[in-house]
Amino acid sequence: MSRPDPLTGLRLLVVEDEALVAMALEDMLGDLGCVVVDVAGTLARGVALAEKLAIDGAILDINLGGEKVFPVAERLAERGVPFVFCTGYGLAGVPADFAKAPTLAKPYDQRQLHDLLISGLTAGRA
Repeated sequence: MSRPDPLTGLRLLVVEDEALVAMALEDMLGDLGCVVVDVAGTLARGVALAEKLAIDGAILDINLGGEKVFPVAERLAERGVPFVFCTGYGLAGVPADFAKAPTLAKPYDQRQLHDLLISGLTAGRA
C-alpha cells in the first residue's frame, strides 16, 4: 500500500501580488494536492489573513508592489505557522531574521515547489 503524498490536503495561504503568477501557483498547488485557502495580493491583506486564517502553511512572495512581505512572515511565525519564500531576488532578498526560512527563487517549476514544500512545511505533520 503506497503512502499518500504529505502535501495532500495541506491548507495554504498564498501571498503574491502578480495575478498571473498567483493563478499559476494556485494551479500548481492544486495539482500537488494542496488546498489554497486564500490569496492575498497586498501586504495589508496578507497581514490580516496571517493573523486569523486556519492554515498549515503559507507561500510568500517577498516583494508586494514595492512593500516587503516580512510583517506577514512575522505574524505567521508568532502563530507557529510555517512558511516559505518565493522570490525573484534569490537569497539576497531575505533578511538575516529569516535566513533559515526555505526560499525558492523564481522562476520555479512544480517539482521544485513540491520539494520545497515537503522540506519546508510538512516537518512534523501527521
